[in-house]
Amino acid sequence: MAEGLRERKKRQTRQFISDVATGLFMERGFDAVTIAEIAQAADVSVNTVYNYFPAKEDLFFDRSKGLVDRLSRFVRARHAGESAAAAVLRELREEVESVSPKVGLIEGYERFMRVVHGSAALQARLWHVQREQYEDLVATLRQETGAAEGDPLPGLMAGQINWVHQTLMTAIAYEMIAGRKADVVSREALVLLDEMEDLLSERVLNYAVKAAG
Repeated sequence: MAEGLRERKKRQTRQFISDVATGLFMERGFDAVTIAEIAQAADVSVNTVYNYFPAKEDLFFDRSKGLVDRLSRFVRARHAGESAAAAVLRELREEVESVSPKVGLIEGYERFMRVVHGSAALQARLWHVQREQYEDLVATLRQETGAAEGDPLPGLMAGQINWVHQTLMTAIAYEMIAGRKADVVSREALVLLDEMEDLLSERVLNYAVKAAG
C-alpha cells in the first residue's frame, strides 16, 4: 500500500510539472521558457524537474512513448485475414471519423502545433519520435512475418505505412493551424486516406496478412 501511494504521488507530481510547463510553453513559446521558470511556477526545485524530465523537450512531448509504438499496436491488433497496411488504414479512419484528439482533431491542437513550428528544438525532437516510430514498426513487421534480419522488405513496407500516417497527421495539423473546424477537417481527411490507399500497391496492401485462428 505504501509503495502504491509513493508511486501515485510521483505520477501526480510528474503530471503537475508537465501541466505547468505546457501552460508556459503555450503562453510564451518553447524557447522563451527556462527550466528554472518551470520549477519556480511548479514550486519544485530544478533538480526535481530534471529527475522527471531529463531534457526540456521531454516536458513538451511528455506522452511521446505512446506515439512510438502506435503503428505497431495497430498492426499487432489486426484482424484475422487483415494485412498490416489495412489495419493501420482502418484504425486511422476510425479515429478520423470519430473526430479523435489522437489525430489532432481537437480544439487547441493548432496552438500546440504552432509552438512546435516555432521551435527548431521541438521540430528536431518530433522528427526523432517519428523516426523511432518507423523503426519500431520495422521491428514489429519483421517479427510478425518472421523475416530474416537482413531482409529489406519490412523496412520498405514500414516506410509506406509510415508515409500514410505522417501525411495524414501533417495535413490535419496544417488545416487545424489554419483555423478550420475539426469536423470539416475530419471529412476532408477521410478523402485523403482514400486517395492514399489508392496509391498503395497491392503488394503493400497484402503484406503481413494475419492468419485465421
